[in-house]
Amino acid sequence: MATRRTRSTARLEVSADRGVFMISVAAELAEMHPQTLRMYEARGLVEPKRSPKGTRLYSQKDVERLRRVQAMTNELGLNLAGVERVLELEEKLQRAQARVGALERRAEELKGEVERLLAARDKLRGELVPLKHTGALIPARDLASFRIPVDRRD
Repeated sequence: MATRRTRSTARLEVSADRGVFMISVAAELAEMHPQTLRMYEARGLVEPKRSPKGTRLYSQKDVERLRRVQAMTNELGLNLAGVERVLELEEKLQRAQARVGALERRAEELKGEVERLLAARDKLRGELVPLKHTGALIPARDLASFRIPVDRRD
């Protein structure tokens, strides 16, 4: 009796920034010549990972970046120096946006802390009373023990 083999339909999930494509596959996916990828790497427009033996391994993010570079040169008419500048400014903008996000989160934390401190201050204000003659703050419950006799010799 022959056994029937079934094919597994499980999919392997790969991180978008993991280098998995050799240069020929990446070039085909990006619809460009492998030499163009080498030139873009030399210009710093893409930085593929390297295997232990030194083979370039492009990630899905690398392929998407290559497509963007190609779109900027073909559709927008930018030269490679312009593309470098655009990518540099985009990275700078992303860093600034991340910084703003972090500062906004910190501002919210500090706002909560200020509200907590103001509530504590208001609570203490209700419990403390200043002495007129010294200005010292004392608990309101102790006010009776600090009564100063009034001199009526006016």
